[in-house]
Amino acid sequence: MSGKRPTVARVWRGRTTRERADEYEAYNFEVGIKPLIEKALGVQTFREDREGESEFVTVSYWESVEAMAAFTGGDPTAIHHLPRDAEFLLELPKAVQVLRLRHSQGDIGAEEDA
Repeated sequence: MSGKRPTVARVWRGRTTRERADEYEAYNFEVGIKPLIEKALGVQTFREDREGESEFVTVSYWESVEAMAAFTGGDPTAIHHLPRDAEFLLELPKAVQVLRLRHSQGDIGAEEDA
C-alpha cells in the first residue's frame, strides 16, 4: 500500500461453477483486478472451492469513501460488472459491502502467486 492509510474496505463477492473457476480467476484478474490495483491503496483476492462452485471475494482498501466513490462514479456500493461476468457467474452481485476499517495489526500481505 502507498503512504496513505486506508479507512474503508470495499468487499465484492461472486460465485462460479467449479469447472470454470480457474478460467474466471484468470479473466477477473486481467480485466477487473488489474485496473482496481491502479486505483485502490491495496487489493486482496480470495477463493474458496466447494464441491460444485467456487466463491471469489475481492477486498479493496481506500483512503476514504469519497475516493471509493470517485472510482465507482458516484455510489461506492455500485457494481461494475465485467463484460463476461454474466457468462461466468452463477448470479450477478447486486451490491458490494463497504466496511469502515477500525483496527489493523501485522503484515497481512500474501505471496503474489500463493
